[in-house]
Formats: sequence, C-alpha cells, structure tokens
Amino acid sequence: MPAMTAVDADARAGAGTPVEAVGPLVRGVAVLRRLTEAGGTLSPSALERATGLARSTVDRITGTLGRMGYVRLDGRDVVLTPRVMELGNAYLAALRLPALLDARADALADELDESVSLAVADLDGIRFIHQATRRRALSVSFRIGDLLPAERTAPGALFATEWAEPDWTRWRERRAADVQDATFPAVPPRAEPTGDPSSTTSSTASSSGSSSDSFTDRVERARRDGWAVDDQLIEPGLVAVSVPVRDPGTGRVACVASVVSHTSRHSAADLRTSLLPRLRTAVEAMEADLRTAPAPEPGPAPAGLATWTTASKHELGRDFVESLARGLTVLTAFGEGRSALSLTEVARATGLSRATARRALLTHEHLGLVAAHPDRTFTLTPRVLDLGFPPLSRTTLPRLAEPHLRALADAVREPTALAVLTSDGKEIQYTAGAGTSRVLTVRITVGTRLPAPATSLGRVLLADTAAPLSPTLTEVRSQGYALVDEELESGLRSIAVPVRDREGRTVAALNVSTHAARRTLRDCVQNLLPALHATADHIQQDLHTASRFAHVPPS
Repeated sequence: MPAMTAVDADARAGAGTPVEAVGPLVRGVAVLRRLTEAGGTLSPSALERATGLARSTVDRITGTLGRMGYVRLDGRDVVLTPRVMELGNAYLAALRLPALLDARADALADELDESVSLAVADLDGIRFIHQATRRRALSVSFRIGDLLPAERTAPGALFATEWAEPDWTRWRERRAADVQDATFPAVPPRAEPTGDPSSTTSSTASSSGSSSDSFTDRVERARRDGWAVDDQLIEPGLVAVSVPVRDPGTGRVACVASVVSHTSRHSAADLRTSLLPRLRTAVEAMEADLRTAPAPEPGPAPAGLATWTTASKHELGRDFVESLARGLTVLTAFGEGRSALSLTEVARATGLSRATARRALLTHEHLGLVAAHPDRTFTLTPRVLDLGFPPLSRTTLPRLAEPHLRALADAVREPTALAVLTSDGKEIQYTAGAGTSRVLTVRITVGTRLPAPATSLGRVLLADTAAPLSPTLTEVRSQGYALVDEELESGLRSIAVPVRDREGRTVAALNVSTHAARRTLRDCVQNLLPALHATADHIQQDLHTASRFAHVPPS
C-alpha cells in the first residue's frame, strides 16, 4: 500500500471500504487531514470543495469537532486548535521514543548549533517525531508529524535497509504513480520528473552532483556504512547526516537521528568528518538510554468518554455526530504503557461497547491509523500525526493565547494582554493582546516594554522568582494575583494572574486593564478575577497539550 495523504484515504474510503467501517468517522478524518494539509485553517466552503462532502455534512462534522475542542470558528474559517494534538500525543506517548531520547537530541543541537531531528518509518516514507531547530533567519522548517518520501532523505535509506520485497514493490508503485511527490506536501515537488521510478533525484539533486546515484545504491551504502547522507535531495542547499538508533531488544532500527544544516555552513563531505562522529556518540548514548529505560507505568486511561459523547448527543441532537466523536476517542485510549491494546482494553478505557470499539478500530485500520497484530492487539501508527499535529507543533504561546484573549475581552468589555519577563528581570514585554471598542481604553502594542515592578503583569511574574521577595510580591504569590491601582498611570487599574507550564512554572502573565471610573477595586476582584482565572486555565490546558512533545516558545 503506497503512502497515503488525505486524498489517498478518501479514495480508499470510496473503494473497498469494509462494510462495518463507520462512514462519519471516515469523513471526519478526511476533514481533519484537509485542515492539516492547508496549514490548519480552511473555510467551510473550501472544506466542501476539498473533501467533496455536502455543505451540511461539513457543518455537522466541524460542529462535532468544535464540541470536542479540536477546531474553532474564527470568523468564516474553521481553525485547528491545540486540543486536537491529544491524538498525536497518544501516538507519541505510546511510542515512548520522544520522551526517552528528546533530551539527547536537544543537547546535540545545542552542542553543534545545528538542527537535530528524530524520525520513524511510515511505510515508504519517514515521519518526524522530534525536532530541535535553531532559531536563525535561515533554518529548517520541517515540523513534528511531517511526512517525507524515503528516497529523498538520509533516514529513508537507513530504514530501507530493512525493507522486504513487498516494501520495495509498494515504493516502486508509489514512485510510478506520483513522480512529482505531490502526495508529500512537506517537500518541494520534483521539478523535472525522471522516467525511472528507482531514481532518487529531481533536478535539484542533479545540480548537487548526485544524479547518477539511485535509491537502491544509497540503501546499499547505508547498509555497509551504518550511516547515510542527504546531499541536497530535498532542495538545493539542504544537507543532512543520519545514524540509526536501534532497538535493544530486536536490533532493528527504532528511529533515525539526523543533523541537518545547509551548504553555507557545511558541505556533505564536511558532515562526514566534522559532525558524524559527534552524532554517533549521541546515538550510542540514546541506545544506552533505551537499554536501561524502565518498563513504562501505564498512565491513566481517559475516563467518561462514552458518557460525554452521549450527553453531547442529547444536548445537540443531529448536529452532533456521535459516531465520529466516539471513533476519535478510541485513539486516545492508547498512550504511555498502553502502546498495544486488545479490543476489550480499548472498550474498557473508553467506556464504549465492544461492538462500537471494534467498528472504530476497523475503520482506523482501514484509514491507516491503527495496525492490527496476530496477538489480537492494536497499535497506533505514525499516520495519527496527520490529524492536525504538524501545523500546531510550531505554535507559540502568544498565538495559542490570542483566541482566549479575544474571548475574555469580549466577555468583560475591557482590554486584555499577555506578557513575559525580560531576561534581565527588570521589565515585562507584551506578547499578545485583545482590545475593545470603548472610546476610553488601554492600547499597548505587542513588543512594548514596561517596568516590571510597576505593573500587575510584572508583579505576577516577579512573584515566581527564587529571589527573596518583598512584602508586596509575597502577598501576590500567596493570593495568586496582582492588583495595581493607578501606579503606572493615573486612572489605570489592572489585575493579573499567572500562566503556568506543564511543570507548574509561571511562563507568562495575563491581565485585564480598566479605568478607575468604570470599576472599583472590589469589582476587579469579584468580577474580573474569576474570568481571568478561567481564561488562564483555558490557555494552560492548550499549552499543556501542545507542549507535551513540542517546544512552545513563550514569545
């Protein structure tokens, strides 16, 4: 079976679909894939055209996904939300490799000042499960979840050393059917398709002097050398060197670690001499980590999902597609310590009947999201990352917070803002905000800096520092908020609360500002503070989901 995009999944859904497959689940997955391919945002009419579904069906599906928190409506657009990343998180948690190896990859990236990635095999492609990128003007733009054709990457040659004949047949069929790599939106298309499906290269690779090489030749070299190089196979200027990380139990390739650069910094030959030895040392440490890792302790399974979907159906009626919601919740039954589950275990974790869980699993297997095994267990496949993960894996805290800030500003009819502490700890910097239509209002643009001690935002941030605290900051830490009354400017009152990361550290602060004539101090505490806390909770929920396996910069 060739590597699939949403187009392929839809084609399979229309031809050869198992009788017991859940149609609404097939259509809902297609909508999520289309949104993912489009970068996370599409209008309902664009979704209608992209999926071939009726507008009423699109509306019911997006309404159901909205109820689940996976999308939101922004004007006329349907937008993926960080909550949808829980599907990809379930796969990555079950896989365990990111949790066990990402610290090594990040340390190597810091040591070399180059981007480092981890990738797994996905049929005849490779899919990234971790990215440690450098923040510079010219940097690698691949994201966690992106799928690349094996023959245009260094990891692909290493994975192909373990291919059997059916794998090679699948690859040849895909290359013949898609000579320009149109089914891989994360890579530039081949500008000049070669007639030979065994060729690795496009015109870009030809310009790098590797046009005489075939993928099979590179696979044999990778088998012999134990490492592989990408010399501008993706696009001119991009080079990488890769080494396999082997499973200590089977000796097979568990994932591939790569150092990625560009030709202005390193040539392909230079990668072998200057970076390969350090990459090999890091991989040895990764393999040692895998050997000594304790068996995973199963985390808590999701609870009450069947009850929630039933209640939502009763509340919303036909506008809520219960079979879609239940089918997607089946994916969240998997996780750390729950990488392989039987039908009974899936049903128990979700609260669904065995018949409902079975039909959902059969549908996911048909769509390539779940693999069935001879021991009657099921596992998630890397294809689950197709469901919204890539466009959201590069989000930032301000971008994540913006819709919540707008909702808060609309609810209280006062301006809201998000800020972080500068590196010297003396100022705050505004990173996001939402205004109101009042004549008299606070307007502070993103990027503005103000003295931290004089602002409610700054006091919340300073109260989380380890330094000895003043009585004022001690009170802020104790009560969990800061209220500043006309200290920065006459007439200006503001109240702020912290925004905390997965470890409970304050990474930003959120506030509401008002004029003293509009709200008393008591009103700020009684009415604005609960709304602030609720908004901070929403932001934190999104942050905790988005940052489980992806880095979310605070600004």
